[in-house]
Amino acid sequence: MNSLATSVQAYLHEVLGIDASGGRPWTRGQALPYYLQEAFDFCEVELMGQTIVLAMIRSSQKQSLSQVKTWLNKVRAVASMPAVYVTQSLASYERKRLVEQKVPFIVPGNQLYLPDCGLDFREYFRKRAESSDTPLSPSAQAMLITALLTHPSETEWQPAKVADALGYTPMTQSRAVKELIASGLASAHTVGRTRWLRLKKPALQTWELAKPLMRSPVKRSVWVPQDGTSASIDKRAAGLSALAKHSMLTEPKWPVYAVDAGNWKKAMDAGVRELPEPVPGAQEWQIWSYSPELIADSDMVDLLSLMLSLHDSADDRVQLALDELKGNFPW
Repeated sequence: MNSLATSVQAYLHEVLGIDASGGRPWTRGQALPYYLQEAFDFCEVELMGQTIVLAMIRSSQKQSLSQVKTWLNKVRAVASMPAVYVTQSLASYERKRLVEQKVPFIVPGNQLYLPDCGLDFREYFRKRAESSDTPLSPSAQAMLITALLTHPSETEWQPAKVADALGYTPMTQSRAVKELIASGLASAHTVGRTRWLRLKKPALQTWELAKPLMRSPVKRSVWVPQDGTSASIDKRAAGLSALAKHSMLTEPKWPVYAVDAGNWKKAMDAGVRELPEPVPGAQEWQIWSYSPELIADSDMVDLLSLMLSLHDSADDRVQLALDELKGNFPW
């Protein structure tokens, strides 16, 4: 067992008080592609009653974060057990990116992140947000995003007006308001006969607190031909097409648009057919769980929903473009 594996065992004993025993070479590593055998040393250890494979990057190797995720998936498939990325050091943005992508890793003496075991120990600890862990429904998410974008400098807004603009019924509005209050993001009060929501934090802080409770609005993606029928359907530039307009990212090969379920049904009723695969001139349509038209007078989806839709991309270029996108937020 090499020195990095020994450091991992010592670190696990230090932070968890457990014996990560059984460190031994992983013999099935020879079944991996040659480039993975060259990039890593492998060993397997027992951790809390579970055997895991440590994929320890060799100091001479350089890799992108998207490669790490792909490589670990290959190791996991061969091993039929959890695989953990081990390295001597990671930059703070690299650690953040791996956590966002739920890639397990260990930096001995610094940090470990093992989501399969429910473990996340870091060299710093963030204050727990006073909020529920229950994800927001699509309607509550859409209402909050609309309020943040249309009233970025205001902490108070009328949910009825936002719900009306989105076409939601009073019942849907009421459920969404209850969710936002239960999440700890907002409180409610009444002035006369008008109900108001008051955000507990300014827009930027509210967005950061709300992100863990939000989900990508994309329910699924389909390929459609570019013709007169599809051109008549209300849709907005989305995905990589929208991100390219806000950053230095290159336009995708096939343009990407977003529609809600209602417009997708309208498109099918009008004769738009779903293609089994992209062909020359095709378009990628994302079917969203809420309207992609939260902001008026725009041919693109809103910036916050766009970020959520691409949050899990493993492409480092996309993640860099998303970082650039934050400079366009209205706060």
